[in-house]
Amino acid sequence: MKQNIVKTLALGTLLTFGFSNAQNKPKVVLDNFFNNEKKENKETKVLESWHYTWNDSSNGGFYLLGEIFQKQGAEISTLTTAPSKKDLKNANIYIIVDPDIDKEAYGGKANLIDVNSIKNLTEWVKKGGVLVLMSNDNGNSEFEHFNKLAGEFGIHFNDDSYNRVQKREFEQGKVMVPAGNEIFSEQKLYMKEVSSMDVKAPAKAILTAEGKNIGAIAKVGKGTVFALGDPWCYNEYIDGKKLTEDFSNYEGTEEWVKWLLKQVSKK
Repeated sequence: MKQNIVKTLALGTLLTFGFSNAQNKPKVVLDNFFNNEKKENKETKVLESWHYTWNDSSNGGFYLLGEIFQKQGAEISTLTTAPSKKDLKNANIYIIVDPDIDKEAYGGKANLIDVNSIKNLTEWVKKGGVLVLMSNDNGNSEFEHFNKLAGEFGIHFNDDSYNRVQKREFEQGKVMVPAGNEIFSEQKLYMKEVSSMDVKAPAKAILTAEGKNIGAIAKVGKGTVFALGDPWCYNEYIDGKKLTEDFSNYEGTEEWVKWLLKQVSKK
């Protein structure tokens, strides 16, 4: 990210990574409030956000996902407060991934998704926003409050765990995408320890594992919601180093990013 700049905006704490002509780029905002994990940098001794964050190049980070969004012409940013109406005016796509339980959260107390955030996000989607909701499996993600938000769009994460993988038995984590899927081409993806979900209108299921729905989309007003029971596109499983060649998570992530950006263009 040598060409990137970092700037802090007045509304909340919005850290923006992009190029100087970013005004014309779709704005992809990643939550760092409901998912708020921190650890000390071993070299600098500075406390840093990590785990599903743009700047995290370790296995559990979204560094490569951020690069894919940028290659497709988007500007990526991080929001470290609950989403206000003003914040969301500066977002085309807003991503919440793996909301914390207390044991994960910085300071030992999770920031739970509140009524005001649900109201702001629901109204924003209806006006054309693209909302991405990615949970984790049982014991690794907050479900009660996350489901209050997801439920506004006909989606309920079931707080369970499927596609459990023993050591390097990667086949146990396969998700087969059939031809004709709305987002992905026909391929084999890898998603391990995934929460299933119940889906009702306006949502519809788009991915399954072990016979259970694990992914869904919903069209609400002018906007779109994408939900998945796993933060599947983190560095470890799209960098090409760990999975066998028959899995196509990097290619699948590219297709998913293009689809999300296409929903923005349809506003």
